[in-house]
Amino acid sequence: MREFCWRCFWPRERCWCGEITAQAVQTQFVFLMHPKEFKQEKAGTGRLTALSLADSVIEMGVSFDDHPAVQNLIQDPGNFPVLLYPAEDAFNVSQGGLTPQNLGGRRLVVFLLDGTWACAKKMLTQSKCLQGLPKLMFTPTEKSRFVIKRQPHEWCLSTLEATHQLLLALVASGLDVYPDPEALPRLFQRMQDFQLACASDPQRTGYRRKPYKLPEARTTLSAPRKGKRNLFWRPGSGAAL
Repeated sequence: MREFCWRCFWPRERCWCGEITAQAVQTQFVFLMHPKEFKQEKAGTGRLTALSLADSVIEMGVSFDDHPAVQNLIQDPGNFPVLLYPAEDAFNVSQGGLTPQNLGGRRLVVFLLDGTWACAKKMLTQSKCLQGLPKLMFTPTEKSRFVIKRQPHEWCLSTLEATHQLLLALVASGLDVYPDPEALPRLFQRMQDFQLACASDPQRTGYRRKPYKLPEARTTLSAPRKGKRNLFWRPGSGAAL
């Protein structure tokens, strides 16, 4: 039986834990992971992102209204909890929509939905506590570089990419520090390089005879399709597509 590291969820022979040093950032990131993502998605970027940021946590569930850990974070008076989700009334941190004055000395706690589009939508609709949180968004500065997965929209970002771009925006707004802003993109690239090498190895199961196209060479879907990733961003807009 193949052994897995139950921390990064990768096979033991390609465990990432020894290559990741958690960065100390001021924001606490809470990755709300759908059970399907938690149990089945071995190569999801949510786990690697959580390992890369100090004090970040992963909480599994579908409805979080009765989830003790999530409720404690939301109700803690020392926290300023927000949901990373594009909406018309969202704080756009890239446009100065959230400032240190808004926090009033409280710690920014960012909840992220980690799952496919269908799963993330279900998590939100079944969690009134998340629906009631202030929404936070950013204007992306770079399109997704996910080669091994086709994105439903050109501005759809993986969990790792969204976290990285959000941190850049928080730093620009004076809301956080980001000691090594190249660490997450490097990890993302190494993860993909490894998977691309595996896919091109005829000695491995899942051998791919045709190489992956670069993201800019692909066509995108006009609407989210079941099984695809979760959040879409339209530059300069707070609207979800």
